[in-house]
Amino acid sequence: MKLTWKGTLSLAALTASATLNAEVLPEYQANNAWYIDAQTRLVDKLDTNNSLRAKNVILFVGDGMGISTLTASRIFQGQLEGNPGEEGYLSFEEFPYTALVKTYNVNAQTPDSAGTMTAMMSGLKTDVGVIGVDEDIERGDCDSVAGNEVITALELAEIKGLSTGVISTARITHATPAATYAKSADRNWEDVSDMPDDAIASGCTDIADQLVNFEKYLEARYTGVDVDGIEVAMGGGRRHFLPRDEAFNSPDASSSVEGDRTDGRDLTAEWQAQYADGIYVYDQIGFEAIDTDSASRVFGLFNESHMQYEADRDNDIAGEPSLSEMTSTAINVLNNNSKGFFLMVESGRIDHSHHAGSAHGALTDTLEFAKAVRTAYENSDPAETLILVTADHGHVFTIAGYPKRGNPILGKVVGVGSEDPASASDGLPYTTLGYTNGRGFRNLGDETNADATYAFEPDAGRKDLTTVETTTTGYHQEALVPLSSETHSGEDISLHATGPGSQLVQGVVEQNMVFHVMNQALGLIEE
Repeated sequence: MKLTWKGTLSLAALTASATLNAEVLPEYQANNAWYIDAQTRLVDKLDTNNSLRAKNVILFVGDGMGISTLTASRIFQGQLEGNPGEEGYLSFEEFPYTALVKTYNVNAQTPDSAGTMTAMMSGLKTDVGVIGVDEDIERGDCDSVAGNEVITALELAEIKGLSTGVISTARITHATPAATYAKSADRNWEDVSDMPDDAIASGCTDIADQLVNFEKYLEARYTGVDVDGIEVAMGGGRRHFLPRDEAFNSPDASSSVEGDRTDGRDLTAEWQAQYADGIYVYDQIGFEAIDTDSASRVFGLFNESHMQYEADRDNDIAGEPSLSEMTSTAINVLNNNSKGFFLMVESGRIDHSHHAGSAHGALTDTLEFAKAVRTAYENSDPAETLILVTADHGHVFTIAGYPKRGNPILGKVVGVGSEDPASASDGLPYTTLGYTNGRGFRNLGDETNADATYAFEPDAGRKDLTTVETTTTGYHQEALVPLSSETHSGEDISLHATGPGSQLVQGVVEQNMVFHVMNQALGLIEE
């Protein structure tokens, strides 16, 4: 219906008219691009699938991806495309349902990834630094684990007969991916060399061991359970699966001795012996050779430690896949199970770039994360797949000043009506993006590895940026409080959802609610 302007109406006439929707709206308002965009999005929401049950669930976690990171990333995305930037959306920001999520841990106002991911995977909150256990545990005390283990959505999916997958650009034994499959009194027990002697003597196992032997440990924990193990696991962290012996180095090892394990075990060989039909890959060539139509199981360890930052990925020794490439491959393998699947995808290096004080790195990894979400949506059936996109926590990352529309998000603040950078009270220009704490200013030019900052001492406080090009890949923003690493924040983060069950994602919720939404969609625990 075309809306036409009929002239000025009194309040009484407005309230009495039965055809206000067609009569009171000026034509120039109805034809305004902002108006049309908002109305179109509303109509799209009204057409949302309101089924509550899903065949598949994909949980995306942008580690450290707070609200300010989303805002800056969507502007950055738009500006890379030649637009002002503010008007755009990241792929998942166009999903029909959104909620705000409270991230605190049981014992901490500002959380860590171990406690937050355990909450999302198990349905209850727990302490900082522990994985797959409830709050009735003492961090670092192996003996306190027994009887306090929690079951996760991934484990329940395995028991239900679904295929399961875990992907991360961090080490696959790092806190976020580990919380899908492991139980540990300390997130740092990634391999046996990281564990104290008393923990080993008490029978606790390291996180890498728990991944490779996931099937055995889950079946031992629950009587009568028979599962076939995680079908897809891809990420970094190869050092935690190999013995401390150069004879076991991978062809693309970056250290003289790649492995860290002190027990002499090669867990990659143990995995291959356990799953004769499994495909183990460690580089781009091996990854690209995977036949997803026939592959039943894939284990990929693409780096000695974390995978590369997206901005630095071209510099990898033997090449490694992007997050979106891993996501596509994982879905195509998991789809071979007609019963459905559960997949967790983490962009771990958003968090690491923030810790290093590199906004460019964090935004670049966020854009690749958004691309991975779009890939998942386009490669799955929206009528039967619930996709959830969230973060575990935010960072002390700020968007400040009064920059004009379209001002480069990585640039210095230039105000409305001006062409020159604004000056602070100290007479110096300043950037839109900054950090409340951290290592502080770096001007490293075209450096793409955000971790290069760790070669220097922290340099916090104000700097004269007059002649500094702040939009380069190697620029690190100023920080107020000097610290060895920038910190997490305690603010709420967002949760975006589409597909069956997504309508439950509304309001302000506790972080452990994420599990309950996934449980409802997949019917993991039947009442």
